[in-house]
Amino acid sequence: MPGADLTTVNGILKEVYEGGINNQLSEERVTIKRIEQTAEGTSTDAVGGKYVVFPVRISRNAGISYRAENTALAPAGNQGLKSAQENLRYGYGRVRLTGQLIDLAASKPQAFANAMDVEMDGLKNDIARDENVIAYGHIDGAVASGIRSKVASIAGQVVTVDSTNLLEVGMVVDFVNAGTPVAGGTAVTITAINTPTTFTVGGTAPTTVAGNYVVRTGDWDKEPHGLNKIVSATGALHGLDPATTGVWKSTQDTTTATLTEIAMVTNCDAVRRAGGTSGPSVIFASFGVRRAYFSLMQQLRRYIAPKEWTGGLIGLAFNYGKEIPVVEDRDCPDKNMFGLKESELKIWRDERWHWEQKDHSILKWVTDYDAYEALMKQYWQLGTHTRNAHWRMSNITEV
Repeated sequence: MPGADLTTVNGILKEVYEGGINNQLSEERVTIKRIEQTAEGTSTDAVGGKYVVFPVRISRNAGISYRAENTALAPAGNQGLKSAQENLRYGYGRVRLTGQLIDLAASKPQAFANAMDVEMDGLKNDIARDENVIAYGHIDGAVASGIRSKVASIAGQVVTVDSTNLLEVGMVVDFVNAGTPVAGGTAVTITAINTPTTFTVGGTAPTTVAGNYVVRTGDWDKEPHGLNKIVSATGALHGLDPATTGVWKSTQDTTTATLTEIAMVTNCDAVRRAGGTSGPSVIFASFGVRRAYFSLMQQLRRYIAPKEWTGGLIGLAFNYGKEIPVVEDRDCPDKNMFGLKESELKIWRDERWHWEQKDHSILKWVTDYDAYEALMKQYWQLGTHTRNAHWRMSNITEV
């Protein structure tokens, strides 16, 4: 009986794994799975970069007038339009298989299949988890994408940061100052998450100081935008800046500390007044803010049993002309609540996550090793067509 080779193993991979990746990813996400997915408008420029372009309406036709008889009319006007443009970001996931493992396909096919399940399903779950982290980003997301936490201090190998919520044991990170790694701060492995604000690193302690950032190694400003940047009243997004395009901003409430329904209604009203939409379709909150909303409903003697919404989303209800789901997400920053119009949020991409096989082979030989690698990738970006369709409260006292 002939042994397994790359041709037979690639056939197994295609049959078992290819084509099912996206369905499994969407089942693992909370926030990002609710965002409309589209590849609209993607193009390739002269140097091969992927980007998306779309028009933004910023002002009305001013050529409207009421006059007395035989009086000159107001001059003809026009719609005010600007062009928004955004580059796609390039995401990758790699799996390495030893030659010995591949040989199991011939002698012990079940053992091979089990090992492949661990690696392939594990990578899919990791990508799903990472995408939801990216969907929010760090609170300093306007500085750069890819930020996972901000350093407060360091004592030996124990680092104190603003939050460890976006960090995990085994993650390889850089400690950077404006994108430049500090001394000893490149490719440092996190060995333990100690508390919500401290973690331990292996090896020699980096010379990091307060104000430096922690990013996955090499990812500084390379990841897609997060909601922390998109839902903002300041800072450029998609090439447009509220400083020069006044309507291109979200409603941002930084002053409300005690959560009330009136504060939430006020932000929904502000979105309507800004012309964004008729209000959010979903509200996402951190765990502590969700608890604050739960407590508020109890104080008002409201019925607070969670309900299931269209698409399987489970959460509390907020009434703004209609019931809107209020849902917790572990990746939502502490003290934050986001009111989002999901139809105005976009995932732009030229192709869904897929195995790279331009040479018609999923597995590629690793030079000088008895091993083979598979590469999964997606070129994508997260953004919005209507920035003023969303609101955010960022200083809520948690319960």
